[in-house]
Amino acid sequence: MIEFRFGIGDLATTSFAYSPLQEAVFSLRCLHDPARYPHHRPWLRRIRPRLAALDHEMLTALSAPWLWVPDFLTPRPSRARPSVTDELALLRRTPPDVVAADFRATYRTADALPEVVARGLTDPRALLERVVDALEGYWHTCLADAWWPRAQAVLEADLAHRGRVLAEQGPGAMLSGLDDRLSWDDGRLRLSTRHFMIPAPWTDVVGIAGRGMVLLPTLFARGAQPTIDPSRPPVLAYPARGRATLSEQPPPVTDDALGRLLGRPRARLLLLLAEPASTTELAHRLGVTPGAISQHLTVLYDAGLLTRTRAGRRVHYARTPLGDDLCR
Repeated sequence: MIEFRFGIGDLATTSFAYSPLQEAVFSLRCLHDPARYPHHRPWLRRIRPRLAALDHEMLTALSAPWLWVPDFLTPRPSRARPSVTDELALLRRTPPDVVAADFRATYRTADALPEVVARGLTDPRALLERVVDALEGYWHTCLADAWWPRAQAVLEADLAHRGRVLAEQGPGAMLSGLDDRLSWDDGRLRLSTRHFMIPAPWTDVVGIAGRGMVLLPTLFARGAQPTIDPSRPPVLAYPARGRATLSEQPPPVTDDALGRLLGRPRARLLLLLAEPASTTELAHRLGVTPGAISQHLTVLYDAGLLTRTRAGRRVHYARTPLGDDLCR
């Protein structure tokens, strides 16, 4: 059990963010144990041929067999929606001694270090450059174009949901609702470590102590998890809602009456919007242009079948109760 203690004012500095770099690093867990991440199998099948052209040896070494990753690879975001360019630039500035210490903490013993890491630790600065170059190539080859727009839409929808829970039920319900491993009681957020793959190295009690906590939804975790080093600024990654939608194919219009009423494109959109989604995500899922999707969404919204919520530059659509009734 890990206990995060919140003092007076700590809840006021607790915030949400998502990190493209974190998602890139956590996605490497699939290379070790794809069976744990069934929602990502279609994506993994598509990218496997491309991995041969990348620094596969280094990429595989960034996640231990028990799925821990070095803390320096996932720096705490300083804003809610950092760009991967800014995060990679920050990663390049990691002190070499931190690189070495974090790899050793992740692999626990010197004998467990992959050969590429063990060799690299003789020159941590050069090792860091190779790590960042490998991640940058991986991002642009396997994630940026086809995968990230859909993943980002899921993360945005999760943040919108957590905001609603916070507004309607308060911070206790919001925090304990992030994952079944978490519970909230009298200023203490407790994380059960019972289902961790190996015994956790963390201390039992971590004080927020005015440092603020950042909560990060992720598509590559089966439960909430902190950083390995409890002295780092508090961060808690938790499983994002709706991550199963990444493996979905666009649903057919199964009710001919719904198709005749709305037209097949709008009927299919309405069926897809059981969970909030953006115009960009819907366009990727249906293989059409965002402009075409936007026209249909406007008609469905004007008819009272959809709601829309703005998050930064994105607008997320979801079905209204009337829309739900039509889909039944």
